[in-house]
Amino acid sequence: MANRRQDATVIVGGGHAAGSLLTTLLQKKYQQEVVLVGEEPHPPYQRPPLSKNYLAGDIDEESLYLKPRSVYDDAGYQLRLGERAEHIDRDNKTITLSDQSTLKYGQLVLATGSRVRHLNAQGADLKGLHYLHDMADSDALREQFVPGKSLVIVGGGYIGLEVAAIAVKAGLKVTVLEAVERLMQRVTGPEISAFFYAKHRGAGVDVRLDTAVTGFEAGNHGYVAGVTLADGTTVPADLVLVSVGIAPETALAEAAGLPCDDGILVDEYTRTNDPDILAIGDCTRHRNLFFEQTQRMESVANAVDQARTAAATLMGEDRPYDAAPWFWSNQYDVRLQMVGLSHAHDERVVRGKPEDEAFAVFYLRQGHLIAVDAVNLPMALMVGKKLVYQHREVKAQALRDPDIELKSLI
Repeated sequence: MANRRQDATVIVGGGHAAGSLLTTLLQKKYQQEVVLVGEEPHPPYQRPPLSKNYLAGDIDEESLYLKPRSVYDDAGYQLRLGERAEHIDRDNKTITLSDQSTLKYGQLVLATGSRVRHLNAQGADLKGLHYLHDMADSDALREQFVPGKSLVIVGGGYIGLEVAAIAVKAGLKVTVLEAVERLMQRVTGPEISAFFYAKHRGAGVDVRLDTAVTGFEAGNHGYVAGVTLADGTTVPADLVLVSVGIAPETALAEAAGLPCDDGILVDEYTRTNDPDILAIGDCTRHRNLFFEQTQRMESVANAVDQARTAAATLMGEDRPYDAAPWFWSNQYDVRLQMVGLSHAHDERVVRGKPEDEAFAVFYLRQGHLIAVDAVNLPMALMVGKKLVYQHREVKAQALRDPDIELKSLI
């Protein structure tokens, strides 16, 4: 089965990047035929709620969809759902799908996303061991949320902590095991880590830092019964969530001979080294003019911004990618919002008091603001976005002083 027209634009993927690209092409009244190939049976949907309000049961499946299916149908966009792209033939510009049909493309956009990292430890194949990446994973986890059950979460990053907050509220006994010395260490500074450590401990979560997992203990009928630690002890568990990061999904691109290095390599216009193939989202290591080096970014904001750049490229417009990255996390009644990348800072400034649950940490490098982490302080994020994007030089005292309005610094 081939396409009606040889110049169809084919999008591979069903996450935020693919959905944002479809939406932007709709807004721009893109004239080419568009076909989306997605492995899951759902139209493109948001993934962040999978560890937040969707897991809690506060919103339903259709609330996750970026657009109702009917919007794509009305626009004439073809969604090939429940099918996997198996092979790209760049010479003939075709893609072979899992049902052995082929699609002819004029332009191809890879939005293949990421896959969860698995733990290769003894007992890792036991029942009751969960990973959280898609809607089915969230559904399976929620089904096990029975008050009184013991949930052990391996990993103290965003997703693990968001699930911990939902689970303890649902009446589960929750333990979080983090291998390094503080929570969310890869993405934030010690003040934010300490705040969330205290928040989770105060809610009744048993948080253990510097705790390495060596395996999983079997119980009845092949189900997990405990998590074994490096010190030889075992933490009892009725169910386990392993949340130790993700890896870019590059297999399709690599097999097609596209350059990859911890992500599909693309330029500031989202182009690979093949002029007819673009790539966007978690699967890419990309050129963002905001940074000196190429980056791989795991965030919704990156997926949306890259999708806009890709849409412009497909339309023949000149719009390079140069956005400041931003992120967020909801845990309990706390909203953490972050902009920029803080790891290269040489000075930190705290505005407000963590005990008030409304404060911000500003990260400076050689006097210039490079990142902001804001807890229940949206104004700090709003001002921070502009100052970080402008690489603005800011006095630490002005950031710290509550009598100086943040807006006055723009």
